Amino acid sequence: MSVWLLAFAWLWFSLGIVSGAVLGLVFHRDHGWGGYDSWRRRLARLGHISFFGTGLLVGAMAVTAQALPAAEGPGAGVGEALRWIGPTAVVGAVTMPLVCGLSAWRKPWRVWFPVPVTALGLSVLGFTAVVIKAALL
Repeated sequence: MSVWLLAFAWLWFSLGIVSGAVLGLVFHRDHGWGGYDSWRRRLARLGHISFFGTGLLVGAMAVTAQALPAAEGPGAGVGEALRWIGPTAVVGAVTMPLVCGLSAWRKPWRVWFPVPVTALGLSVLGFTAVVIKAALL
């Protein structure tokens, strides 16, 4: 599981650079993307930086998962938990810049922010529990 999470994290870093380059095409204009304090520009920047933040999160999970003990014996539940935590983190990572971009385009899309926030929150809480369980075994 951790190898595909690492691949995803590096893909997300690459998309963060590409999205930053696209945003940078108009950074020199005072009113590019609606001006510095506009909703559109703030959400576009949040979407851009979310590629890096969620990529770091998923990458940290992948590296940590490699350091955890094998999912056999008394810690067998660790491996089972990791099967849903990784995909949940990826769902949050994919939907965060998507919802940011859609919200920058049309404000009503902001009602979808609970989707990435919930997915990322569940994955972080679940992964934290897995790491604590592994540390106690």
